[in-house]
Amino acid sequence: MTGGEGETRERVCLGVIVGTRGLKGDLKVKSFAQVPEDIAAYGTLEDESGNRRIELRVTGQAKGVLIARADGVDDRTAADKLKGLRLYVGRDRLPPPDEDEYYHSDLIGLAAEAPQGGLGTVRQVYDFGAGDVLEIAGGEFGTVMVPFTRACVPVVDLAGGRLVVDPPDGLLEMGGGANGQEEDGRDDQ
Repeated sequence: MTGGEGETRERVCLGVIVGTRGLKGDLKVKSFAQVPEDIAAYGTLEDESGNRRIELRVTGQAKGVLIARADGVDDRTAADKLKGLRLYVGRDRLPPPDEDEYYHSDLIGLAAEAPQGGLGTVRQVYDFGAGDVLEIAGGEFGTVMVPFTRACVPVVDLAGGRLVVDPPDGLLEMGGGANGQEEDGRDDQ
């Protein structure tokens, strides 16, 4: 799965500028592309508003991020101003996802159903390093985080605007908080 936070159905967030390196304007970029270096392969990137255009050239890698240069960014001061900038590309410039693969924007907004009841809608998709996780909110169980695996999400029906969740044991237990604690933080023993 590719894409990141804040994308729309017409545009996909391919990355975010997370920092700078050196004095010559090098940028640290967290890429959401399936092949991280491909962030620069789809042409000009845009900011969230679509008003600012950025041409990236990947020059290297360091500790889970790409090192890149952008046209017109020639010093650290200019690079620092770009920290936090999300980088988007038109969906029409991306290849269609393979079978059983989805862009995050395809999943965000889908109704989530489970045998225990309605879970709400998919609000966000995260990748914390161990695979994608769906944030689902607005249902009777509050906000839940569900691993996006075939075992936990056996059905994705894009045309029907829904997905089916088969939650791991304990995920939807009412009144229990993290680590077997009640909502007020006291142990339930």
